[in-house]
Amino acid sequence: MSDRDDILADRLNVEPAIFKGCSSSELGIIVGVAALIWLPVSLLLAGLLGAVTMGFGMAGVGVVGTVIVMAGLFQRLKRGRPDGYYQQQIAIWLSDHGLRSSPFIRRSGAWDIGRTRYATLPHRDR
Repeated sequence: MSDRDDILADRLNVEPAIFKGCSSSELGIIVGVAALIWLPVSLLLAGLLGAVTMGFGMAGVGVVGTVIVMAGLFQRLKRGRPDGYYQQQIAIWLSDHGLRSSPFIRRSGAWDIGRTRYATLPHRDR
């Protein structure tokens, strides 16, 4: 080993994969969205059955199942693609549907500098 004191994790360019190719921030978003969906649904169903506390267990099972399924979906989506690929695809999709302006230049065709006449260069006397 070398006697350097640098930490290898400080030199990473992207977050490391933790579960099925997902980083910790991706898993956090998946868990948060799954909890927002499963908790009210399961509490409502358990309340209709007369056992409200059972709803928390149903929500836990639903969140774990959703994390496993969505992590597998992200794993297939990210396979063989560069880092940040699906974020760019989501931004393009939102732009195509008019929900957000695109941060990317997506124009095809000839480009023009916008001038109608040739510019004259200033004459320098020596």
